[in-house]
Amino acid sequence: MQSVITPLLVVIGAVAVLVVLRRRYLMATVAGHSMVPTLQPGDRLLVRRASLRDLSVGDIVVVAPDTRMAGPRPRSGPVIKRLVALPGGPVPADVPYPDGDVLPEGRMALLGDNPAASRDSRHYGLVVEDRLVGVVVRPVGRRAEPDPLTQAQGHFEV
Repeated sequence: MQSVITPLLVVIGAVAVLVVLRRRYLMATVAGHSMVPTLQPGDRLLVRRASLRDLSVGDIVVVAPDTRMAGPRPRSGPVIKRLVALPGGPVPADVPYPDGDVLPEGRMALLGDNPAASRDSRHYGLVVEDRLVGVVVRPVGRRAEPDPLTQAQGHFEV
């Protein structure tokens, strides 16, 4: 009986650890060119769920898209950009915000590292905190060739 219980406890423990990690971390795949040269299309990213208070200017963040972010092509996948301003900080000069020079609470400004290929806060304004999914911990690899479904929809594992 002991020989059956020990492996069963190991399996239960492993499943519990996976569940906890899954709630704290997720994977995202870069689908476009807005973060080149830092990130390339097909890069897989380890993302830690976070709130605005956990972030620093310069972090690469993942946000869930809203209708303002769609642009000419609808998107259903994540938006991956660099955080350039936090609440209480100055509004970047190229980000439209008519209500003052300081970001209000619950808002952030995001820019792509490749401005020519990036649709970001310069186009859709400030992003609300509720859209924040997490902060990129590190790239964990690259797909040999981004698949068309991922490229079109922006792969997002939650």
